[in-house]
Amino acid sequence: MSISEYIKSALMELKDDEFAVFTQKTIPNIDKKCFIGVRTPDLRKLAKKLVKRDDTGEFLAALPHRFFEEYQLHSFIISEVRDFDECIRLTDAFLPYIDNWATCDQLSPKVLGRYKDELLPYIDKWLGSEHTYTVRFAICSLMRFYLGPDLKVEYPDRIALIRSDEYYINMMRAWYFATALAKNYDEIVPYIEDKRLDVWTHNKTIQKAVESFRITDEQKQYLRTLKIKGA
Repeated sequence: MSISEYIKSALMELKDDEFAVFTQKTIPNIDKKCFIGVRTPDLRKLAKKLVKRDDTGEFLAALPHRFFEEYQLHSFIISEVRDFDECIRLTDAFLPYIDNWATCDQLSPKVLGRYKDELLPYIDKWLGSEHTYTVRFAICSLMRFYLGPDLKVEYPDRIALIRSDEYYINMMRAWYFATALAKNYDEIVPYIEDKRLDVWTHNKTIQKAVESFRITDEQKQYLRTLKIKGA
């Protein structure tokens, strides 16, 4: 049995029609026919099995996929790769095919965080992409690996300069700045005070920050005063 046949068989055995309906509602931009309805823990377990096969590369090269769950598996498999150069190669090949926020956010290879200097040129390239989820992945990578002691001002500067009509880019920008407020409050709050973001992202950042348990009550109270009203 080829790996493609094995994967489709395994996914169909794990399918849950009710869960498929639920997932469709959270990712409305994808055709309903593309959802099988497999839960994330089951997909992760399957991905770990697939990584051990000799023919996994055939599946990773077979783009585009048909089903949402195949894209999820693809993300989980890449996330298991431990060699930086191979991970970058696979990620670069995969990013242009990602068509939803869930698959984008599930792509989280830990190896990338161990090569932060080497990763930065790729993040810079991805930020300049015209593809929504490539940009989202770049911002997410900066959020995952370059906050706390690894923050440099050029990172939030670059994200603050982004202007996009894409909801899933701006939502990630807000998520980035809200997380950055939790980890680097003193360095990040001037971006809010000086209104360096577009209005929607500015207000969404404040909303997400005040919902965070990592932000102090005093900080939340102050951030609320910075909301742009009437927007």
